[in-house]
Amino acid sequence: MSWDNYNEGIDLIEQIEKYKNRFGYYPESVHGDKIYQNRTNRKYCKENNIRMSGPQLGRPTKEKEELREKKKITKQDEKDRIPVEGKFGNAKRKYGLNIIMAKRADTSETTIAIIILVLSLERILSGFLLVFLIFQRIRSYYKKNNVKKKVRNTFNPSLAT
Repeated sequence: MSWDNYNEGIDLIEQIEKYKNRFGYYPESVHGDKIYQNRTNRKYCKENNIRMSGPQLGRPTKEKEELREKKKITKQDEKDRIPVEGKFGNAKRKYGLNIIMAKRADTSETTIAIIILVLSLERILSGFLLVFLIFQRIRSYYKKNNVKKKVRNTFNPSLAT
């Protein structure tokens, strides 16, 4: 984390290399804002066969089938970015990520870390809630229909009911 102003578009190559070191191969595509679509990044991605999301430079192709395929890929790339951008928006609106008032860098970093932790916990707890609601629905079905489950004792078959 840095508190200095700089152009973050120069970080893309470093992030792609970290991805390659972690997974052993380059990503199929990179989805980012327009600030990342500079010449250096485009050249790097082209050399490593990485598709970069966003509008292509130059004139569009005249081949209708190829143009249709590119539009389909571009639309899917935009759909893939929605959950990530949505989480940032959620963190800003719901948890105040955009209005951190801490004066020192270490307290600001702690505030950001807590907001991200709460976002993660919210997601985990929503999964538990879903499982709990499904369990309750199944349980109410058994009660409503007066269904008795037969329990089989797997350790001693002679005790099975």
